[in-house]
Amino acid sequence: MFIITVCGLLFAVLAAFVPLKDIVELVNIGTLFAFVVVNIGVIILRRTRPDMPRPYRVPFSPVFPLLGVAFAIFLMKDLPLATWGRFAVWLVIGLVIYFAYGRSHSRLRLAERAPSRFDRASDTEAERTPPASGSGTPR
Repeated sequence: MFIITVCGLLFAVLAAFVPLKDIVELVNIGTLFAFVVVNIGVIILRRTRPDMPRPYRVPFSPVFPLLGVAFAIFLMKDLPLATWGRFAVWLVIGLVIYFAYGRSHSRLRLAERAPSRFDRASDTEAERTPPASGSGTPR
């Protein structure tokens, strides 16, 4: 709930000072870029993971996804250069946040740091096993 409030306030302040035309252009380029990424992802997943369950199948694949990429790029090309620059800045900021957060919160990274349950089980097993000799002290 906190992050929603912070983002809402941030975007409200942004909307108060940035002209609506610029916001609309940024929304357009961001949405069209997302369409490009999704269409390319459909093609890649169809090739690399053909066994993946799909409740909805794209007809005429890869023709329709390629058309989707082409139409999105066609619409993106007419956006002003300033919009492309703003989009690049927002994209870089987003990637920095994504990788900075992922570096410290990655489940794979956290799994590498923490000892596995097998390591802990073998340690406790060794501690519970009595020494083989009767004296219990090594010589």
